[in-house]
Amino acid sequence: MGGSTLKLTYADLLAFPEDGKRHELIDGEHYVSAAPTLRHQAVLKNLFFVLHAFVRTRGLGEVFFAPVDVVLSDQDVIEPDLLFVRRESLAILEERCVRGAPDLAVEVISPSTRNTDMSRKRRAYRRFGVGEYWLVDPLAETVAVFRGGGDWQEPAARLSHATGPDTLTSPLFPNLVLTLDQIFE
Repeated sequence: MGGSTLKLTYADLLAFPEDGKRHELIDGEHYVSAAPTLRHQAVLKNLFFVLHAFVRTRGLGEVFFAPVDVVLSDQDVIEPDLLFVRRESLAILEERCVRGAPDLAVEVISPSTRNTDMSRKRRAYRRFGVGEYWLVDPLAETVAVFRGGGDWQEPAARLSHATGPDTLTSPLFPNLVLTLDQIFE
């Protein structure tokens, strides 16, 4: 007999008991990660404060940080570390979750999530139409930006203190220039 595995759904995920861990589904497969490090949280805080202030003062949309369920499909429920939804797309925000692809998803890489963030999540975000995906590595102090068309095998931009450039711009945030120093201070 062929071995088919049971794919979990968002309803299954909601039935899990609260345990303080991040629970996600990618193609119906369950992924669990422990609480992040303080360095991870500091980088996330820096990104959130800059993006939130920029977005709020210009009425561009909403910025949220984890934990927030992003329901891409019934079997693809991901909690990006940070996400942005443009004003024109705010209808995807529900009381309990974001139901649809945000315009930006950001993952701050942890040693325990590195492979999932760089492969499975990147493919899921691309498949479901997330506009931009930023992979932020607090250890290497780098940011890889995936956006637009293509297969997202290679980033559209790669920022690094070691090799430059060290400023990040995005069509989602006109006139915002985000420096690596602001992210990794």
